[in-house]
Amino acid sequence: MTDIIEKPRHSETSNNSYATRPNDVSALGVVDFADCDQCSRYPNRWSKIREHISAPAAEFMGAFVLCLLGCGGNCQANLSANKSIAASPAGDAVTSNLSWAIGLSLGVWLSMNYSGGHLNPAVTIAFATVRGFPWRKVPIYILAQLLGALCGAGVVYATYFHAIDIAEGGSNIRTIAVSGGFFGTYAADYLTSVSAFFAEFIGSAMLITGIFMATDKKNGPAPPGVVPVAIFLTLLGISSALGMDTGAALNPARDLGPRILTAMVGYGSAVFTFRNQYWLWCPILGPIFGMMVAAFFYDAMLYRGAESITNKPTEEAERYHLHSCARRTKHHGGAEIV
Repeated sequence: MTDIIEKPRHSETSNNSYATRPNDVSALGVVDFADCDQCSRYPNRWSKIREHISAPAAEFMGAFVLCLLGCGGNCQANLSANKSIAASPAGDAVTSNLSWAIGLSLGVWLSMNYSGGHLNPAVTIAFATVRGFPWRKVPIYILAQLLGALCGAGVVYATYFHAIDIAEGGSNIRTIAVSGGFFGTYAADYLTSVSAFFAEFIGSAMLITGIFMATDKKNGPAPPGVVPVAIFLTLLGISSALGMDTGAALNPARDLGPRILTAMVGYGSAVFTFRNQYWLWCPILGPIFGMMVAAFFYDAMLYRGAESITNKPTEEAERYHLHSCARRTKHHGGAEIV
């Protein structure tokens, strides 16, 4: 490997007996490159490829877990209420909300060290808009999130396929009214279009506020593992308090991925034509605008981090900073000479 400067080697005079050196890892031919500053970051070809795909892969896996548990919770709670399928209910609105909250927290836990744990195009766009997340990464993040949500919902559909057949009345019957809402989100009949948009806007604003709150160092250094728990509590609170009107999508990928799946498996174009392209202006634009507004408000009012656009220094502040540093350096240099 050309980029290796120096690799740890065994002494030719050392004892290579496994019996006498049972704890010597290097004797077994295993080298820990992570502990060697002079070794390559990439011990093999795959590790170099993984370096470039780990972030979108983490977003895919996190979104997959989110929709696997979330859509699975919806299906179990609703299908088990059908007497033709189960003798007694195996879930309700509470278990459904818990499923989504657990799915999001586990997905974030899985991906946060590799991609930041966005799992949500609205979160990615909010971070790119306000916190300096690179815009060049936004398209691949969104694609990975969408595909992960689609695949997660696909596994759930395959799992509950026969139960859905019973609920719908046949394998060739698929309707939004009976089972479409297990995957995509649809506003309640009594809700106006403005009210539906506002419900997604305010719920998404609360979600990004919870994320910023949990990751803000001014709120105290969070112990490892606390951020996913805080996000779990945030989503559980939102879905329990604000989820009745629209189903609390709060995430364009979480809604569009499963919605595409339902269009593919027989629900037809109705999933997109529902209430004049509801899928676009409510569960996609609502969360995006809600999170952008809330993110800017949080940073403008509270956040002190240098990565926020609200804390970007002016030219005058930068000149003053450079001048002060130059004077301080000169002063310390003179003191050392004396």
